[in-house]
Amino acid sequence: MPRRRPGHIRAGTPDRQRSQRSRPAIDRLSSRALSEIVRLERTRNYLRPGDTSAAFRLWKDYVHRPARELWHDDEFGNDYWDCCGNPLEGRALLDGVIRAMSPRGARELRKIIEELDGFMGPPHPAADRRR
Repeated sequence: MPRRRPGHIRAGTPDRQRSQRSRPAIDRLSSRALSEIVRLERTRNYLRPGDTSAAFRLWKDYVHRPARELWHDDEFGNDYWDCCGNPLEGRALLDGVIRAMSPRGARELRKIIEELDGFMGPPHPAADRRR
């Protein structure tokens, strides 16, 4: 009977699978900031491993939707957010993570989030007139 290699045995352990799944996947963020997010997710009681990357993914997908769909969600709400997650709550969670991070890491994450917020445009047409 052939022997299984130790790497194949270890690859199936739950700890290894959980740690790979819970790594934050935020593009253009330094490894230092990513490790800080992992530390925050392990030490804060309002975060679980993977919450930050899930919130980032929800917000990123939301801001890239067409404007007519964003307007419809604003006017009538969205029933599908109950099963898949609310991107507005995800954005609020990202704000909390930014406040909990060090200034250097927060600056990196804030820059990426502000670029995504730029896709949304001004909240109302009257906001352009006030500037």
